[in-house]
Amino acid sequence: MFTQRYSATRRGAALARRLALWQLDAWGIPYGTSLSDTVALLVAELAANAVLHGRVPGRDFELRLVHTSGTGVVRVEVSDTHDARPGPLLVSQPDVDADGGRGLMIVDAVASSWGVRNRVGPGKTVWAEAVVPAPRSSRTG
Repeated sequence: MFTQRYSATRRGAALARRLALWQLDAWGIPYGTSLSDTVALLVAELAANAVLHGRVPGRDFELRLVHTSGTGVVRVEVSDTHDARPGPLLVSQPDVDADGGRGLMIVDAVASSWGVRNRVGPGKTVWAEAVVPAPRSSRTG
């Protein structure tokens, strides 16, 4: 497990993504693999949401990564101290002219599962899981 708090700023979100990739590499999930790229995208989107929508002045957000090597699952959890919860409307089609509003759609598309849960103290934790893709068979016809 890897847990780290970051300032609720764009710089904090970028650092969370970079350190997540470093931790995955330390766990034997190399940079540039499908799983590494998926987790990087999940961390980027969830951290950006924590900074943009979950920010409470003077409070940090927390990133937690859990790698279950036996199952090949990497769980990404981002906790913030804002009480607002993402709802079904946030995963619907955004206005085509809008600059944002697609983060949870991306999470929904690439994660094997995701959700929101309460946390100890104020706020919530948004989590998403990525699974090691099954190897493709090299057998032919």
